[in-house]
Amino acid sequence: YPPGEPHPPLLGSSSAFAMVSSSGRMPVERVGFVALIFAAVLYLGSGSRGGSSYASMRQLEDVQLSLAGANGAPFPGHILVTGGAGFIGSHATLRLLEDGYAVTIVDNYSRGNRGAIEALRKLAPKNKLRVVDGDLGVQRDLERAFGKHKVDAVIHFAAIAYVGESVAQPLAYYRNVTVNTVGLLEAMRRHDVRKLVYSSTCATYGNPDELPITEKTPTVPINPYGKSKLYAEDAIRDYAVANRDFDAAILRYFNVFGSDPRGRLGEYPRPELRAMGRISGACFDAALGNIPELVVMGTDFPTRDGTCVRDYVHVSDLVDAHLAVLGHVANPPVLYNVGTGKGVTVREFVDACKRVTGVDVTVREQRESRPGDYAEVYADVSKIREELGWEARYVDLEESLGHAWAWRSAHKAGY
Repeated sequence: YPPGEPHPPLLGSSSAFAMVSSSGRMPVERVGFVALIFAAVLYLGSGSRGGSSYASMRQLEDVQLSLAGANGAPFPGHILVTGGAGFIGSHATLRLLEDGYAVTIVDNYSRGNRGAIEALRKLAPKNKLRVVDGDLGVQRDLERAFGKHKVDAVIHFAAIAYVGESVAQPLAYYRNVTVNTVGLLEAMRRHDVRKLVYSSTCATYGNPDELPITEKTPTVPINPYGKSKLYAEDAIRDYAVANRDFDAAILRYFNVFGSDPRGRLGEYPRPELRAMGRISGACFDAALGNIPELVVMGTDFPTRDGTCVRDYVHVSDLVDAHLAVLGHVANPPVLYNVGTGKGVTVREFVDACKRVTGVDVTVREQRESRPGDYAEVYADVSKIREELGWEARYVDLEESLGHAWAWRSAHKAGY
């Protein structure tokens, strides 16, 4: 019951203990009945956690999608988005819906956010969004995702994606990233879906000998996360060799941050995951007082200020790249780097974050880096610019951080 509201007596009695006999003992059969009632109350109450306005998962899955264009416009297609409750997946789903696509999301919420799904539900045109609460590692869940409506293409975001965690739990990464991608390909084959855009990572490159990183830079990943992504890429390429009517694109993107510039979506990792999350999230948590200090890990890298260098790409730019490549999937699969082409040190990023938030957060630097971290990566994006006409629009670091901070500071407790 809502805080402050009195709880009505159970079973309509005037006392919660009206079923106790005069001897002070409750008959066994009545104990069982009361336990059953309590279980029912708890079960029904659990459905409203996170806000009474949330649609149920069954309602979201049972949506009968409209596979037609709006107001006489051509219908671009039905896209299955794996990991659509996640940071990148939710932003991509919103853009697809805005462009007239119908979207089915499949997500098990191990890293995603139900609040993002609720935000998407409210923003989606009628009968254009369907959501399956399911796991890519479970075949029957994949059948639920693919089985109801013909899918025209898949954008595969779903994955666990923390470098340090991958070092500590390598098998979890090979299962979640590589094995689940194989299972997804098998489901696509069963349902005759022949187009895939795959979300990969610059972690496949490891510590490159030369910068900037091109698509021809050797792939020598130094952690299980990068390895598991590269193995998934190999599975996609090998599947394409065996199935000439299958087309795919692989996007290796760099460090994603930012939020929807209009403030409709953002990033809110669960508290237990924040220690492994993005530097922007840690800075915001420190600015909001959720953590006492911001810890910068690794200060003796061979870079201009000793901290690692990353290429920070705005999530909206990354989504634009997915939409651009969706119409250019091919066999053999095309490969593109997605970044800004500019490297920023962690110290520079933290300083910018302080300026944007207006909070002089306490920063503690430690010499030791995270397990599996690499020193410096930034992209050469000339290939995707020349072939698809894509380039990052949000290249001002403080502007992009401002988008993220605007959402985060307005949603201190998340969605």
